[in-house]
Amino acid sequence: MNIKFVKGDATQPQGEGNKIICHICNDIGAWGAGFVLALSKRWSYPEQHYRARQKYPLGHADVLKVEEDIYVANMIAQHNTRSNNGIPPIRYTRLADALYRVNKVAVEKNATLHMPRIGCGLAGGKWEAVEAVIKAVVTVDVVVYDFE
Repeated sequence: MNIKFVKGDATQPQGEGNKIICHICNDIGAWGAGFVLALSKRWSYPEQHYRARQKYPLGHADVLKVEEDIYVANMIAQHNTRSNNGIPPIRYTRLADALYRVNKVAVEKNATLHMPRIGCGLAGGKWEAVEAVIKAVVTVDVVVYDFE
């Protein structure tokens, strides 16, 4: 597993073969800020699927096909949308659970994972902690996009 950092748009994943775009969703059904806006601009299905769910268990992941070789992974790893008593919404152990599930799909589909610096915007996480989770559970190559 290698992590490659590139400048670019994670909704336009680079490289050959199957690609899974990973992002974090919250557990309360709120969609409309952060990276999901870019996803929704490009594809409507991930948002429609997320909004149709009745429950949002932390650690769950849905991997949804949006193009012939592109999938989007809605990973539920954020509790609520705001910090509570100084605790940010991101849940690292639940991110690990979700990424583990997505990695299994990636292995089955011979896919690479693509993502912005997940969990470090509205979810309030620290990249060092997120990267440690990725390194602990992901076995396929990962491309991280810094938007420019």
